Amino acid sequence: MCLAILHMVGNLINNKKLQLIYIIPNLFTAASAFVGVISILSSVKGDFEKAAIFILISLVFDGLDGRVARLTKTTSKFGAEFDSLADIVAFGVAPAILFYYSVGIHYGKVGSLLTAMYVVFGAIRLARFNVMVGVSEPSVFIGVPIPTAAVVLAMWILVNQKYVFFQHYDFIILLGIAILSFLMVSNIRYPSFKKIDLQKPNMLKVLIYLIMVFSIVYIFPVESITIIITIYLFYGLSRGVYNFTIAKYRKS
Repeated sequence: MCLAILHMVGNLINNKKLQLIYIIPNLFTAASAFVGVISILSSVKGDFEKAAIFILISLVFDGLDGRVARLTKTTSKFGAEFDSLADIVAFGVAPAILFYYSVGIHYGKVGSLLTAMYVVFGAIRLARFNVMVGVSEPSVFIGVPIPTAAVVLAMWILVNQKYVFFQHYDFIILLGIAILSFLMVSNIRYPSFKKIDLQKPNMLKVLIYLIMVFSIVYIFPVESITIIITIYLFYGLSRGVYNFTIAKYRKS
């Protein structure tokens, strides 16, 4: 009888441990959404630098939730849906509000339109990603991922706030958010870096490149990250235009 009771208690403890493991990845997802809301509040208060930094922090939490879920083998449909809802807050609404209060508000209806368009297209991007899970190539993204778009927009606004010179040309950010919105729902392929070749012959090269990049980021964090992420953005765009041109030339 005592052994049976101990066995039942042991099963209950194990079940609670399993349930707790399923909660952990969702806590990171909740943290991402929470920090996204804090970013929105910072934008409304006019503290644009903090708002942009909070978006970057959200990106860290967003990256951790999926990895923790895969490591603990606790991936679930609920987690995937929750992640998408958190992403639309942290990487859709938060950067859109940051854009509106820092730049868009000065351009009337155009600023409002571009703010709304970014959020709507970001939601479409997330919905398409969820539908294409397991179908698309793991080595590429179809369209710009919404976290990438959010980081690009946040870094552009950080540079715009840091250098007064750029504030005279902030209409460029208007064009930039329009391009970002369309790139999210485009069919342009972007490298995902999920499958990096880390074989021994390449490890030394990768290590050297990483040290160089981190050194530059350490000295000029805002400028270097902005340049790197913008190059990534326009690399995919230029490659897409090139492939389209080649395909059209071959048909003719």
